[in-house]
This record gives sequence, C-alpha cells and structure tokens, in this order.
Amino acid sequence: MMRDNKILICFNEPTKYYSNYLGKEVGNETDENDLSEREFLKQIDSIKKILSKKYSSVETLPINSDVRSAIKKITLYSPDAIFNFVESIEGNSNYESYIAGVFDLLRIQYTGNSAITLGNCLVKSRTKQILQSHGVRTPLHFLAQVNQFPSKNEFKLKFPVILKLAREDASIGISEFSVVRNLEEMNQRLAYLFNSFNQEVIIEEYIDGRELNVAILGNEILPISEITFDTLPDGLPKIVTYEAKWSEESVYFKSTIPKCPAQLDSQLEQKIKQMAYSAYDAMECRDYARVDIRLNSKNVPYVIEVNPNPDISPDTGFVRSAKAAGISYDELLYRISTFALKRNLYDSQAAS
Repeated sequence: MMRDNKILICFNEPTKYYSNYLGKEVGNETDENDLSEREFLKQIDSIKKILSKKYSSVETLPINSDVRSAIKKITLYSPDAIFNFVESIEGNSNYESYIAGVFDLLRIQYTGNSAITLGNCLVKSRTKQILQSHGVRTPLHFLAQVNQFPSKNEFKLKFPVILKLAREDASIGISEFSVVRNLEEMNQRLAYLFNSFNQEVIIEEYIDGRELNVAILGNEILPISEITFDTLPDGLPKIVTYEAKWSEESVYFKSTIPKCPAQLDSQLEQKIKQMAYSAYDAMECRDYARVDIRLNSKNVPYVIEVNPNPDISPDTGFVRSAKAAGISYDELLYRISTFALKRNLYDSQAAS
C-alpha cells in the first residue's frame, strides 16, 4: 500500500579529505575519494526506487558545506522524514552530528541516531568513558594527543596494542601495521598516524580472538555475525582493516569472511547479546546500530566499537544479519523509515 508521505534521502558528497585512507604507504598515490563514501553513493538510486514503492514522494539531496543551500532545499521540499545517510561533510567526520543537529533545529524527524549519540560515538575515548560508567567491558586504552609519544613510565597498557584514529570510522587509517608489540613500534606507528591524519590516536589493548558484529534494529537484536580470519596469511593481525571493508582486490578483503549466524553456545550468545544491548542503551542509540565485540582466549567479551547508523548497503554485515532474521532489504529500509515517521506523527499530535 502506497503511503502519502514525503521522504528526503540526504547523503554526503564523496570527496578526498585525507591523502591516504589505507593507514599505510602505497606504491602509487591515487586521487580516489574515500572508498567507503564512493561505494555507498552507488546505492542511492536503488534506495530511492525501493522507498518510492512505499511512499508517494521520494527525493535525494547531497549535502556539502553549503548548509544555507541545503536548508533552503529541505524547507522547500518539507519532507515528513529525512533518511539520514550523512556521515561527514566534505570528508570531515566531525560534522556528521552537526547535520543531524540542523535537522533537529528544522524540527524535521530523521532516521537513525540523534546528534548527541552520533557525536559521542565518533569520539572513541568518550564512547569508552560512557560504556565504562555503565559497567560495559571495553579494552583498556590510552589517548595520545597529536605529537604525544608516551614514555615507558606513563604507558601502562599491556602489549600487544592496537592504534586507531580517535575520531574516525569506516576503519580509516587501520592496516596490518596497526597492531604493535612494543613501545618502539608503537611510537613509530604514532608518528605515521600523526603525520598522515593530524589527529589524536586511541591506543587500546588488543583482544586477540573472535570478532562478532551485533546488529540491533529498534529494540530487536538480529542474529549475530562473525568475521572469520581462517584464510588470512600467517603474520597478519586478525583485524578488520580499511582494505578489508573497501578494497576488493586486497588480501584482507578476500580473507575476512563473514559468517551469519555465528556459531556460539547458548549461554555465551546470551551474554554477548546482553552486552551489546547494554552498549546500545548506554550510548542512547535508536533505530539501528551495530555493536562490535571481541572475545579473548577465555571467551570473555569486550565491546570494541559502537556504530550508530552503520552502513546498510546490500552486502554489509547489518543487512546480512537482517536477512538471517527473515527481513528483506526492502523491509529493512521501510522499518528504518517508519521509526522516523512515527516520531513525526508523535510530534504532530503533541503540537495539536
């Protein structure tokens, strides 16, 4: 049944923000945009067609730094809800939450997580502080400010450790060199990241074990997915790098194989689901999110990431988990849009 609603799909224009997204030196520099953004752009037309089966009017709007123009176009179209796919502005992830704030100021409901949740989840050290305050286990960490190289006396974490950009997602800057085993290697890696990305780096104790993705849709926990590393060549750390997500010809892409549902005994599965939902709740997530969890050698779970508004391209882990739950891609998009439309209806009733 066609619903008399206007949906506006907002997304960020792909751009080249960093000189290198891989987190390592490459032989030939390219002018390619961030692959995570470029790959998603291919899905916009398909998403519009799917939503157009359900809603009377569906339009798209690429967002860039010309916010005044975007506000004018949004106001003119006056959507009942915005399908929010904006993850950065001209490559800067810090502005992801700002755009959600603009939608709030315009009093237009949008899909996915709120501005404050998007902002808190982007800053990894803040995420950890919130999780820890709610009793959710996460690896111990150290936040290195730009050009800060910790000495042996001030660095108390146990090696090996993994280094990540403190304010990025999509595994930008993560490569096979991200896991280090001593202070000298760590400071070399820090120097590279500071020079390449000019932002803080979060260092955390590396949990060497199974990696699980827990997709949550509304209040429903979908079947757990696992990233397997069985075919990864010896000597490479078992992690999800930028190449693993976005570079189809890379060793990591070919050797990080998803398995859904993950094979877990019932007691462990329940423990993982409870931890994932506790993290979802602590970060005040809504609509949909993905919680990434690592198990150590004793099957103790640790939350390593909370991903609000995760990628929902057809071949992603979130969609894979939805499919395992019997939810088609079309239905997934409709459900997410319905969350925002229900909030819009509530706002309308409250105002009348």
